[in-house]
Amino acid sequence: MSQEKTGKVSGDSPEKKPGQVERLMKKWGIPLAIAVFLFLLLMPTPEGLGLSAQRSLAVFTAALILWVTTPIPIYLTSMLAILLLPLIGAVKDQKDAFGMLGNDVIWLMVSAFVLTSAIVKSQLGRRFALWMITKFGKTPKMTLFTLIVINFVLAFFVPSTTARATLMVPICLILLEVYKAIPGESNLGRVMMLQGLQADALATSGVMTATAGNIIAVGFINSQAGGNIGYMQWLLASMPTAIITMIIVFFLGLKIFSIKDEFNFEKAIGTLEEELRKLGSFSLAEKKAMVIFLLTVVLWATGDYHKHWVGYEISTEQTAVLAALLCLLPKLGLLTWKEANIKWDLMIFAAGAYAVGGALDKSKGAEWLITQLVNGLGLQNMSHFWVYVIVVFISMYSHLIFTSKTVRVTILIPAFITLAKTLGMNPVALALASAMTMTYTITLPPHSKVNTLYFGTGYFSVLDQVKYAVVTCFVGAVIISLAIFTWFKIIGIA
Repeated sequence: MSQEKTGKVSGDSPEKKPGQVERLMKKWGIPLAIAVFLFLLLMPTPEGLGLSAQRSLAVFTAALILWVTTPIPIYLTSMLAILLLPLIGAVKDQKDAFGMLGNDVIWLMVSAFVLTSAIVKSQLGRRFALWMITKFGKTPKMTLFTLIVINFVLAFFVPSTTARATLMVPICLILLEVYKAIPGESNLGRVMMLQGLQADALATSGVMTATAGNIIAVGFINSQAGGNIGYMQWLLASMPTAIITMIIVFFLGLKIFSIKDEFNFEKAIGTLEEELRKLGSFSLAEKKAMVIFLLTVVLWATGDYHKHWVGYEISTEQTAVLAALLCLLPKLGLLTWKEANIKWDLMIFAAGAYAVGGALDKSKGAEWLITQLVNGLGLQNMSHFWVYVIVVFISMYSHLIFTSKTVRVTILIPAFITLAKTLGMNPVALALASAMTMTYTITLPPHSKVNTLYFGTGYFSVLDQVKYAVVTCFVGAVIISLAIFTWFKIIGIA
């Protein structure tokens, strides 16, 4: 495949050079974090704020500054926070800090990475994508729509946004090369790549296990808001909003980037059919992957019936660990431990995030902060309707400031839970609605690895992405806001 025609493939995209603002953030991140930490730690304790809460606030704020400015890797910040919490008396029991690495959510994340590695190695995802396109993509619009459907289906089987993009981008490039679409000139190329990255993000919003950020959000919702959100509850609440949003922005994309003059797909379909034929018959690895993932999805989908059927419930985390175990079993499984691409830096980051978030919540420091915010902004005088809407829109566009989904989840979800409790609102509904927006990291290339993979093909510009993403985020925020007052009530969340 010639790079002149298709742009750089996912693995070849050049690293983004940091801009002036980013360089300043890295330069001043550590001094600022130290100054704020010492100020909050040594200042007179404000009225209504306990000493342990003040110390938790100092650690949380310093960690937040370091997570956002990233002068050091985010996992090092988490390690520092875990060390400081018991050292300065922010938590009484050391297990409240060091024990977070044993959280069941961490196990779910580890298992998700094992599952991702297995499905990528087996090539089951690539076979399915090629089959879907050659079967249903007979016209330009149907091809675009089929690619979106594939993204949504893959979200159930591949719990990694980057892995799904890695599967999809080469297929899009093959299609566009055969079609002779020129990067930067073809509207078909623009809309295909932009809808690809948007479908990846929206599909991720609809499936709890499609990204680690969703899992972390559920951990906060269930532990701090008293929720009982599991795989099916998340799917039932979020997937309809994701599908409706995607359908609306699909047609809006075709209006923004018209493809009326771009046809002749016969040769492209023939080439994709040849790619599918090259895969041959189903390999043993693909058959194993299919069995494991079907078992996993069935167990997740039937969680509410386990107790009735077998006398006990198999939790989401237990199902994920079982699937990972099956993938790793010698001879019976799909991959070795070394082949399991587990991101331990993310595990440590999540553990630290839970530790500082939990300390701030347990000490009632978060409640004190939100009380000050409520009083300062006058939110207590607003109707609950407007609080819901404002929170959803803040969450939706917060990725313009925080490029990491996990950091945004860690900062915003506990804060919004406390806000809801303070105002007498339903904390589960508010936090869940906010969490559903966290994957919409689609406005600029640096906002996610998926954006970078698609942007590296050269088929769209930064302006193209911003133009389309602003519309998509607005539509998504409106749909989620409406769901809070309609669909959430029907399914018993609000």
